[in-house]
Amino acid sequence: MFISAAVVLGATLGTVSGALTLCGLSLLCRNCKKGKLERGDSADPEKAKASILHTLTQFSVEKSTEPIQPQTLLKFPKIYKPKPSVTSPEVINYSDNTNTSEKPVAEPDSCNQETEGDEEVFALPRQDSADETPCAVEQSSGMTTSSSVLHPKLHFSLRLHSQNRELHITIIEAEHITIEAGCEGYVSGCVSVSGEQKHSQTAVRKLAARVQWGEALVFVLPNNCSKEGTDGMEGEVALTLHSCDRFSRNATLGTVRFKLADVGMMSDADCWVDLQPPKQLEVTSSAGELLLSLSYLPAANRLGVVVMKARGLQSDKLKDNIDLSVKLTLKHQSTKLKKKQTRRVKHKINPVWNEMMMLELPRELLTKSSLDLEVLNQASPGTLLPLGRCLLGLHASGTGLQHWQQMLDNPRKQIAMWHPLYA
Repeated sequence: MFISAAVVLGATLGTVSGALTLCGLSLLCRNCKKGKLERGDSADPEKAKASILHTLTQFSVEKSTEPIQPQTLLKFPKIYKPKPSVTSPEVINYSDNTNTSEKPVAEPDSCNQETEGDEEVFALPRQDSADETPCAVEQSSGMTTSSSVLHPKLHFSLRLHSQNRELHITIIEAEHITIEAGCEGYVSGCVSVSGEQKHSQTAVRKLAARVQWGEALVFVLPNNCSKEGTDGMEGEVALTLHSCDRFSRNATLGTVRFKLADVGMMSDADCWVDLQPPKQLEVTSSAGELLLSLSYLPAANRLGVVVMKARGLQSDKLKDNIDLSVKLTLKHQSTKLKKKQTRRVKHKINPVWNEMMMLELPRELLTKSSLDLEVLNQASPGTLLPLGRCLLGLHASGTGLQHWQQMLDNPRKQIAMWHPLYA
């Protein structure tokens, strides 16, 4: 009995000690594993065990200490205004306030400033500006009109020598002369009194925009001129500016006329006068008439010419064959820019073409450009006979000058006019 009790007690104690040993080993393993996990979490936080507070998806956020600045530096393109065709300070009155030593603080609101390639400008919109588009430039501002075309000006002085009965006119200079290159010119004077005319002229000089003479024209007055002056005398004084080219073709650029009775008031004074363009001379030998229509488009820099019809052509040159056309030549001064020709109309002495020709012509060249139109008849194959021609432009006269001025004053409008043809 004692032996069985000892066996039972030994088995019970062995079982309890084994269970306690197993419990101790399991607790030790747990503590070791927990310590390793804690050390691993502190070394690499990204490999921590997922839990409710740590989700499986990890986000990498890069921090930067540099502040984010708005893009406030703007580069303005190079913008220019169209150049005016007339640059005389008497027509364009602007104050030249440019100073090379001082630079403005910050006035970048003007859209017509030129910026260099690497220059950076910071522009703020003006709060007091009522115009939302300050950089808009009206196209019609650069359009040349007939009122902006300058006529030649003559600078002269008068002096009346009553004792010698002589009138001295000193031609000082002339300005605003627009003429072809290579032309020469002179100033002539004419005094008409008591049915007599006395002429005198200056030396011939090469013409430019401004020409100086400094020469005196002396006119001997008739004996009936009183020593007190020219008051009450019937007479006229005319000063005329002429041009001549290498082919000895003279042309009148302008004339000024005043009464001889007004010489006393003008004596010993410098006079600036505008020379009036010459009037068209009545020519009886007209070769017919040509109907044209002109229009200028400033936005496209195009000149539209419509050759409509002709009438009253010379019949003595149209006996054998009638095959009519019109040749058009666009010139800038003496340079030919473009040539065009209409279709031929047969067997009609009053032909009708109604053809429109578009010519590229910048507005800066309008004042010194002209149109030369010539009516031709093809009498035989390869033989063209000219019947008559007409010239249009600011250097023309009569209807040619009038039509060109009306075209400049009315852009984008079709203006038709009859032009006489001269052989």
